[in-house]
Amino acid sequence: MSQGIEFNRLMLEMRSMQTEAMARPKPAASVQEAGAPSFSDMLGQAVNKVNDTQKASSQLATAFEVGKSGIDLTDVMIASQKASVSFQAVTQVRNKLVQAYQDIMQMPV
Repeated sequence: MSQGIEFNRLMLEMRSMQTEAMARPKPAASVQEAGAPSFSDMLGQAVNKVNDTQKASSQLATAFEVGKSGIDLTDVMIASQKASVSFQAVTQVRNKLVQAYQDIMQMPV
């Protein structure tokens, strides 16, 4: 039950961050706000979060397999699916970045 509440909280946070990002005025392309994270920092944080989610899922599955008390199969399955979805999302972002890079490289100069 707590995993469902945690997932809903995560979705609400993502929606609020999206709304906040859409409401921000667009800065000039060459000017970066002081203290604002760079794209590479944000991408690195996303990859680290996916890694942490996968580690937590693996640890939960291992604990269930050895019979540790208090670990429910539904919690293990939810954690596994959460790790899978987050990995798929990062993979799609990577694919879009590669495609954008290839499109830019094919532009005539």
